[in-house]
Amino acid sequence: MKTIQIVLPESLLRQIDQQCGARNRSAFFRQAVEDWFKSRKINELEQKQIAGYKKHPVKSGEFDAWLNEQVWPD
Repeated sequence: MKTIQIVLPESLLRQIDQQCGARNRSAFFRQAVEDWFKSRKINELEQKQIAGYKKHPVKSGEFDAWLNEQVWPD
């Protein structure tokens, strides 16, 4: 691992310390950065899916064969 130095406003640092719980600040920041990267990846994939459906929209009746499969038995 590599040690880094960051500058934060004291008010933000207080909020971080309140949320850290049993974790130390390093663990908190590692998790926060990992979550941020995951969120960016999910957003990127969602944007690709949206672009794909805009480029190739669903045609009327395209999925009609699957309609009966969606019925939940009583």
